[in-house]
Formats: sequence, C-alpha cells, structure tokens
Amino acid sequence: MAAAPESDLDIRYVADLARITLTDEEADTLGGQLEKIISYVKQLEALDVSGIEPTAHATPLFDIVREDTVKPSIGVDATLANAPQKTTDQFLVTKVVE
Repeated sequence: MAAAPESDLDIRYVADLARITLTDEEADTLGGQLEKIISYVKQLEALDVSGIEPTAHATPLFDIVREDTVKPSIGVDATLANAPQKTTDQFLVTKVVE
C-alpha cells in the first residue's frame, strides 16, 4: 500500500484507500473537488467555537413526544376471538422451519 502523503492531497492515495480505480480525468475532477472541501473545512477550523457546546446533530433530537402512560389492553378472549387456531390462551401456528 502507498505511503500517506505528507502535505498536499494525493487523490490516487485516497482512491487506493477507498479501493477504487480512477481515470486521469476522474482523478483531476475529484482532486479539485476534494481540495475545495478541504479548504472549506480549514475555514471552519478558523472559527472560535470555545463557547459552543458540542453536539452530535445540527438540531436537537427528542425521542419522547408524549408522556408514557399505561393504556388498557384488550383481554385474552377478545384477542383470540378470530384466531383460526388457538390453544391455552395462545395463537397456534404451523411450523414453518425445519
């Protein structure tokens, strides 16, 4: 495997890491695009974010949208009322795995 480049972006090295083959035209195009992305990240690195709390997402995520309350469930008899086959308060199903 090729050694990591020391300074500039080596698109061939990155392609080798990704296990993809690039034509010369693709390498030129993707190399320019990656250089633009890296220059943008460098601009972001210059920002002072010392007073900003780290986050995993750009917007807050909440799992709970309502209070968790117990709801009454239907009884066993009502649950099994339309079951084609049942046995001792359970659904009876045919074996499908051997």
